[in-house]
Amino acid sequence: MPGSDDRRRRAAGPGSAARHTPPVAFRQFVLKLHSRCDLACDHCYVYTMADQRWQALPRVMPRPVLDATARRIGEHARAHGLRRAEVILHGGEPLLAGPAMIEHAVATLRRETAPVPVRVTVQTNGIRLDEAYLRLFDRLDVRISVSLDGDRAAHDRHRRGPDGQGSHERVEAALRRLVAGPGHLFNGLLCTVDLRNDPVSTYHALLAHRPPAIDFLLPHGTWSTPPPGRPPDTRQVPYARWLAAVFDRWYREPGPPVRIRIFDEIIQLLLGGASRLSGVGTSPVAVVVVQTDGAIELDDTLGAAYAGAARTGRHVTRDPFDAALALPAVRAQQAGPAALNATCRACDLGRVCGGGLRTHRYRAGNGFDNPSVYCPDLYALISHIRRTVDRDVAAWRGAAW
Repeated sequence: MPGSDDRRRRAAGPGSAARHTPPVAFRQFVLKLHSRCDLACDHCYVYTMADQRWQALPRVMPRPVLDATARRIGEHARAHGLRRAEVILHGGEPLLAGPAMIEHAVATLRRETAPVPVRVTVQTNGIRLDEAYLRLFDRLDVRISVSLDGDRAAHDRHRRGPDGQGSHERVEAALRRLVAGPGHLFNGLLCTVDLRNDPVSTYHALLAHRPPAIDFLLPHGTWSTPPPGRPPDTRQVPYARWLAAVFDRWYREPGPPVRIRIFDEIIQLLLGGASRLSGVGTSPVAVVVVQTDGAIELDDTLGAAYAGAARTGRHVTRDPFDAALALPAVRAQQAGPAALNATCRACDLGRVCGGGLRTHRYRAGNGFDNPSVYCPDLYALISHIRRTVDRDVAAWRGAAW
């Protein structure tokens, strides 16, 4: 693990562009309402990777810390003239905080951020998503995102309880209740890719729940601790093949397609637009995390790199969010193409790939000044999507003439 001097030196990444790029206000605030979980997923970046600080965090965010967080969000939103703020109730498992705490959190957030509206989403593993919670979220207008890795075999391979029992049956039951009840609250499904699962079968298992959106997530890893199945041979692209199989089925599927964010954003970038998704494109990252103890942090997936990688040293009880905006690490993730390493800047797809998720760039001794550990897969996937889109655009132009 790098020493503290090394961490500070490498925080901003290559070049000095980060120091001269005007900061972009945070727009998405991830609140860690509860630091523990009722599952023991073996691919979870919070509990199974380098950063084990969760053990020292308060289980539940204390109400004074929550109240201070809400005031800071309101202060930041008004100062920067935001049209809307987005808050994600996260964990651990946020439903462990209990209905009273969640209701207090939502009411306080909306009161303290007024007149700026707040869109609140809860990210849950689903096993506690019962009728009472659904009624509460319906009353509070809280959107619901659920983690589901596919069919029973795919999901239960990783997402098990402390007793070793799979959670698929309980998650499916929760999704049936959600879709049959306040389905308008359904925000989407999050699926972590496992190369052992058939991609098209996984996709169809997710579609069966009629989600409005699906996020396919690459398992977290770095150059120092590579993700499962990512070979050192750059000619092999197993994750690209997996995702391309889903893309081909999704792209040609008749009827209105479900939104798959990674595909949508890549297409948007290929057509000259900007990305709203971390991990592709070079749009400024405008997400900040508040831990249960009130610490203001960067993307907590950085904990897959080394302990404390997400720390800023700022706290909601004493610091505004603008104090975090001024930090070199935050400026680096908002500096666009200039903050990429030399390899990515020279790449013909660098603007679309954006160097991949910052977490996946880490290498011990060299910090984050690297391409993504998924670089070969990202290049192959984007190239596949570009060829498909280019063929259709050319055919459309030919037909138009």
